Amino acid sequence: MAARELVSQMTPEERLWCLDGDAPTLAGAEFLTAANGYHRTPFLAAQVARVGMPGIAFSDGPRGAVIGDATCFPVTMARGSTWDPVLEERVGDAIGRELRATGANLTGAVCVNLLRHPAWGRAQETYGEDPHHVGEMGAAFTRGLQRHAMACVKHFACNSMENARFSVDVEVDEVALHEIYLAHFKRIVDEGVASVMSAYNSVNGEWCGENRQLLTDVLRDEWGFEGFVISDFVFGVHDAAASLRAGLDVEMPFRMARAQHLPSALERGEVTWADVDRAVERVVATLLRFDAVLSRPAPSHDVLGMPAHRELARQVAARSIVLLRNEAVDGRPVLPLSPVPSLRLAVFGRLADTENLGDHGSSDVWDLDCHTVLDGLRSRSAEIVYDEGSDPTHVAAVAGDADIALVVVGYTSRDEGEFMGEMTEAMLANFPAADEPEVALRYANLLADVPEVTKPARVTGVHGGFSIGGDRISLRLPPGDVELIRAVGAANPRTVVAIQAGSAVLMSEWIEAVPAVVQCWYGGAQAGPGLVDVLFGEVNPSARLPFSVPVDETDLPPFDRDATRARYDRWHGWWHLEKSGRTAAFPFGYGLSYTTFALRDVGIRLEGAHLFLRGSVINTGQRDGADVLQVYAALPDPDRPKRLVGFARAEVAAGASADFEIAVPLERLATREVSAHAWNPPSGAHTLFVGHSAGRYDGGTFVVDVG
Repeated sequence: MAARELVSQMTPEERLWCLDGDAPTLAGAEFLTAANGYHRTPFLAAQVARVGMPGIAFSDGPRGAVIGDATCFPVTMARGSTWDPVLEERVGDAIGRELRATGANLTGAVCVNLLRHPAWGRAQETYGEDPHHVGEMGAAFTRGLQRHAMACVKHFACNSMENARFSVDVEVDEVALHEIYLAHFKRIVDEGVASVMSAYNSVNGEWCGENRQLLTDVLRDEWGFEGFVISDFVFGVHDAAASLRAGLDVEMPFRMARAQHLPSALERGEVTWADVDRAVERVVATLLRFDAVLSRPAPSHDVLGMPAHRELARQVAARSIVLLRNEAVDGRPVLPLSPVPSLRLAVFGRLADTENLGDHGSSDVWDLDCHTVLDGLRSRSAEIVYDEGSDPTHVAAVAGDADIALVVVGYTSRDEGEFMGEMTEAMLANFPAADEPEVALRYANLLADVPEVTKPARVTGVHGGFSIGGDRISLRLPPGDVELIRAVGAANPRTVVAIQAGSAVLMSEWIEAVPAVVQCWYGGAQAGPGLVDVLFGEVNPSARLPFSVPVDETDLPPFDRDATRARYDRWHGWWHLEKSGRTAAFPFGYGLSYTTFALRDVGIRLEGAHLFLRGSVINTGQRDGADVLQVYAALPDPDRPKRLVGFARAEVAAGASADFEIAVPLERLATREVSAHAWNPPSGAHTLFVGHSAGRYDGGTFVVDVG
């Protein structure tokens, strides 16, 4: 084949060159941390000019291109709450355009590790807790991105802790691994994703970057993945030879373990040149497969932050807001607000006037045109009073004099996000004593042409691209936020609380003090305008929770952010709550609207290899809106958790109805057979539930005998 032919023309040195990043370690690390390198230029790998090998130019991008001053979209978890793959594909298309404009041809934007526990610091970078939902949203994002660049899905696998990500060993049995923690990765592989990134942690005693079961037995031999595998950055390879034998193709982003140790490993016979050629061929074959996309001229740099992308960011920000509570006061729900000029609105909380976009790790986007909640409100209403909320007496006075009070609370990058911590001796083990002179000179010449990028004021003081972040120490709001909510709620019966966070926040100690609550996430550059669109009813909220919100921390599985060993089973999120008999404060899939919906004439039909659920959704209220229909399945085996197996979004005008059809392939009901290391097709009686959230099956229950 063409890839093999090209590799055969390379010298041994050129083939080895393709197995890691092109940058020298020490100079590269300095550029990365001290010179804002992550935001200035892609990371290069496998470039061999002599044979015309363009190689890899990697950049991140879960919420926007991280190079340059690009458009910052809402974080992935926010977009997961839209339950709208069509919208997510549009986001992928926009981010893909901006990535290509920065010179990147590969993006690590598709982060889909499951939210096993809401304390996970990088929860904001994934879509939720359910593998089917995460897989469909990630596949849509991949489709959009790969119109312009190659996409890389990460982190493979079981990477759902942050502080201990470099050291924790995750123990997981084959059923839980395949049915829960790998199912969404397979969905995205089936979508044609170009690359997979291994995780830092180990699984069942083997580092993910050296885990043959994951990288070869499952990913390639069972799933048929034809792309290439890269390591997570800097610390993703421990043993050069073991990683190559296991199926990891490129160590990113520097010349570290492999540059130092593979030549001698080849001499000792620990790896062979066939291993080398196989890895290089996979990179070359993927580049050839994407040549039609990558050979097109890249968009101009003007595409970064273009008006159409900003408008899309605003639309997504509004569509992602989950209305959790909206009680009536004096006979009318508090939301939406009346758009009258005389409305007196009091706004409280430091976050109302903060550009709170998410963490400052690898997903950070340096958008220079960001709009806070106050910015959005001031463009809509003239009578606004803002109080940071530090003086309870003054807060009560201001709140009591307003028609409506809005309290903006939550977390920042100091509370949750990507975490580095202190580097250990083990993490530094593969750093070379010095850079190779020729490689260092080439790199210096490359950097001479790298443009500067404007650093936003909000990241001033952030060292090396990372703030504190890490896994949360609590799922509750800070005590000062709780005190503020109670003070405002006591002074003004029409109080709305807006929560900015990456995942679930417990509310039991304050929620009865206020009539209205919205979860608005880290809403990106257009967070303020998007929220205001919802508050004033220009956008009817249609988002649904992509996770469960428990009543108390004890309702969840244990979470130790400093663990060296963790066991992942089949039960987390809404499955854990159901199994343990705990009622969620807000269940998976939950969300309110300014209108109401009813399901009618729902039926099920088995046809070939699919189940089809059809029916009508009726808008029984006075406003146009969108409903999200959800299909769950209970398997004959009681030891298998119930599954989300399908969902659909339906736009319905006030008083009208819309037909829907949700197709469920029977393979979604398959179970893992441990003895054969394969899948059993479904058989026996399966119960399917149609409704609006986990546990609310108001569309009907159907028993179907399959197989």
